[in-house]
Amino acid sequence: MPSPLYEALITKNPDLQERFALGKSIRKQVVRSSLAEFNVTAKRQTPIEILHEQAKTRIQEYVPIRHARMAVDPFAFFRGGAAIMAHDLAKLPSPSITVQLCGDMHVSNFGFFSTTEHQLVFGINDFDETLPGNFDWDLKRLTASAMVASQQLGQDQAYGEMIVRNIMSAYRRNLHQYAELPFIDLKRSYIDENILTTAAKTRAAVLSQKLLQKLISKARKNNSHGLIGKLTDITPEGYRLIDNPPLMEHPKFSPKGHKTSVLNDVGLNSYVKSLAPDRRHLLLHYKLIDSARKVVGVGSVGTSCWVLYFEGLDVNDPLFLQAKQAQKSVLEPFFSKNHFRSEGERVVHGQCLIQGAPDLFLGYGNSGEQDFYVRQLRDMKGGITIGKDGINTEQFPDFAKLFGWALANAHARSGDPAILAGYCGKSEILDDAFVKFSIAYSKQNLVDYDAFLKSIKSGKTSCATGNL
Repeated sequence: MPSPLYEALITKNPDLQERFALGKSIRKQVVRSSLAEFNVTAKRQTPIEILHEQAKTRIQEYVPIRHARMAVDPFAFFRGGAAIMAHDLAKLPSPSITVQLCGDMHVSNFGFFSTTEHQLVFGINDFDETLPGNFDWDLKRLTASAMVASQQLGQDQAYGEMIVRNIMSAYRRNLHQYAELPFIDLKRSYIDENILTTAAKTRAAVLSQKLLQKLISKARKNNSHGLIGKLTDITPEGYRLIDNPPLMEHPKFSPKGHKTSVLNDVGLNSYVKSLAPDRRHLLLHYKLIDSARKVVGVGSVGTSCWVLYFEGLDVNDPLFLQAKQAQKSVLEPFFSKNHFRSEGERVVHGQCLIQGAPDLFLGYGNSGEQDFYVRQLRDMKGGITIGKDGINTEQFPDFAKLFGWALANAHARSGDPAILAGYCGKSEILDDAFVKFSIAYSKQNLVDYDAFLKSIKSGKTSCATGNL
């Protein structure tokens, strides 16, 4: 009997128009206007309950740091609340059009990164929660974050609506373009430096050339050489990672009860085996010199994360890797089609689908107690921030178009762009729905944030103080 894979290879796929029509037909099952809906149910699990449940699986000494970072402002709270939003989205209408979801899609989860060919490209840069699921979940989280970020910038609802519409129109327009690309060309389709530079020269510029060059220059400087002297200090034994407890510390300073590390023989061997033979060969030219645990992000605080410092020829040939614990995705209770052997493999698979050509040392492993994934700490990486020292109110509208474009690129790579384009259409019906949803959810975020602060004030939720 022929295998399913063989059957798939010899079966004629639907043509472009048939796939467009299929996407359009899904509107009958879930009308586009219904995606505007957001209602808090009487049995809604509170955000405090969800955060406390997450804290049970994290390094307890670091949980107050996570809460402190979330307490900074409503946007920081939103960033750390992917699990909260997942519980809310599960109760809403959603078209069954599957893509590889980012899972924590918000306006600060984009940036520049290097492909395996050392080509600088722009796209999504966080994959801890990635899982196959309905495409609108990413869009809802992204547009809601845009509305929350607009409020954080001190702008009114009309401004936030404009930002959301810029995201949505760019998303729809680019999906239609991706739908007509040959599949191999789609696989090779990146938002790279040349494309961005060309776009910046047009009347409908996505970015000003001056700002674009600043971001590109900053990303190019973010490399392993740039970390020497920032994360390391010279000692009698050579360069070693700097202790800065509790944000960065060596194992001897690690919280009690969490001594298991990805750095044991089992963990490192499993990671090396996950690499393609040529990349494994390259990594084995380097020697592990030092390692330290590091606190990263907002939502990730409390998971085990390590910086690994290697040297090749000498100190002038450094390599910094980041090994990060991979827990179950916040989406898993709602999209339980995870067939991977480990959570690290899930993250790496999702990143490869979404980014297309992620960094050279991306891999995964298991330490015996923890799943984890590994990537370069800095390899022409440059993040995007909103507000102070980041995107301002004048720049945000153009960046919103870029965010919609990047999400369309990710969904087109991992899903069927023609079905997606067929469902989304060319009118503003879907845009209208997401504007209404983002307004409603941004209001709920403020309510939840206020409840979070009250829980901290009452002592029910821990919160660290100081420069964290």
